[in-house]
Amino acid sequence: MSPVSRARKKSPQPATPSVTGLFKDVLRDFSAVAAEPGPFDVELLTSEVLGQWWDLTIEGEPEAGEQLGLELIAFAQRKITPGAAALLAALKVLAETDEERTAAAEALDVVLARGIPEPEWAAEIGKVTAGEIWRTGDVYGDEASLLCVFSRGEASLGLLALLDFTELGRVRDLVVVDEPHEVLAEMRAQVAEDGELVVLEKVEPADAHRLLLNGITVTDALEDPEVGADYPRFHAVATAWVRALPEPAAVEPVQEWTADQRDALVTEFLAATELPDVDAARSVAALLVEHGCRVEPANPVRVGPEKLARFLESLLGGEYEVEDEDAVPPVVLAWTEWAARRGGLSDVAVTALVEDVKEYLAEYLSDEEDEESEELADYLDGTEPAEEALAVVARRKFAVPSLTTVIGDEELTDLDPSDPEQRRLLVIGEHPEYHESLANDEFDGNDGLRLALETSVVDQLWEDSPEEVWAAAQVLLGRGLAREEVIGELVSVLEAQLEETDEDRLDYDLDGYRAALAEIS
Repeated sequence: MSPVSRARKKSPQPATPSVTGLFKDVLRDFSAVAAEPGPFDVELLTSEVLGQWWDLTIEGEPEAGEQLGLELIAFAQRKITPGAAALLAALKVLAETDEERTAAAEALDVVLARGIPEPEWAAEIGKVTAGEIWRTGDVYGDEASLLCVFSRGEASLGLLALLDFTELGRVRDLVVVDEPHEVLAEMRAQVAEDGELVVLEKVEPADAHRLLLNGITVTDALEDPEVGADYPRFHAVATAWVRALPEPAAVEPVQEWTADQRDALVTEFLAATELPDVDAARSVAALLVEHGCRVEPANPVRVGPEKLARFLESLLGGEYEVEDEDAVPPVVLAWTEWAARRGGLSDVAVTALVEDVKEYLAEYLSDEEDEESEELADYLDGTEPAEEALAVVARRKFAVPSLTTVIGDEELTDLDPSDPEQRRLLVIGEHPEYHESLANDEFDGNDGLRLALETSVVDQLWEDSPEEVWAAAQVLLGRGLAREEVIGELVSVLEAQLEETDEDRLDYDLDGYRAALAEIS
């Protein structure tokens, strides 16, 4: 959002050691504005106060920010001062929840009944007139800056919102600007400079209401949203001004694409391209469609730089499982050009998009190599000669193919395969049929023996001792057996060599075990 520099400056806030100290500071600020009527100033001060509490940690009350609204209202109700009346008159309109607005209205009635006059500006809070509304953004539709002009009499302010359509149209930042006409001039200058890639259009107030309400709602529902520093500051005033806009017309809910619709789109894409490996291309294209349906259900096929970058980030983050990593770059490039032209983008826009995606793919491949290097390190202890490292990793990845597992209802991630106890958890995780018995300490008998033997085989593969275990495993793999079948065969060989010791414990004949493994080879 380029015009951020024109945002109203943040007032320095003193460190507040306690809830009481914070409330006194707030009332002191409102005592000052109560003497000089100015609805815009009151709204912005109130929004700033409420915004401070988003990530506020009060001495002794680390979660205080979530409960401070109602506590502040109760505190102000007990004060017979113009500052208390000013604060409550503002919160009556600008508080973040219906509960807080109702509580503020009731508390204001109590304070006024004690003889404190209502502020002259009280009736004006939240009552603004919407002026021109403009939206500028990239031609792809990834994001847009929405400028809404609000006025009272001759005074006007602008609300600038950054909308991200790669994440359900959520609002990434909110800024109140003093000179909205200058921001609009900058928007027009951007279009004049780069009209092939930037668009500017006028927006109806009801449509702006829908965009802002939806975007703020989506952002606020996220557990830990990435937003600009000004978002909390102007959140309360933005939501109040949005309520002053005309109600948007009811729209039909977006219908989720069916499996047949998704398959048909992938088939259409494949028919229009000449990718060598059709099966691999279909798999990646299906993921692109799935991503589009998830982040932009109203327009899954739309492509843009940010939307495609987020898709590649999702691949790196493991949100989607890719069957053939080598197919990702050619399919994503083909999809980019096909979908862009299908969407009616100009040749200039398509060319610029393809160049951006090529850069993203280079970063994706680089990050993928970095991740592979980090993964290799999990399977090595740093003492292996370089020429043997890949062979060691191949053996150990066969023994422990994943570092994440689920046991019962608990997901265990980033386990250390070099730790025997954590290796055992990974083996247990591969057998959900045993989880309930293990949790109830009812696990014994043949099932318990088989699980113990499998753990032993995995340990032997990890340590490469005896060496004949991995040699036999490779032979079995060469015969077309799946990993679980190979492990099962090795467990059976080990079980056949078991013998009881004098201490009523089981051990195995190492020489016989080696000979039996050698027979497989």
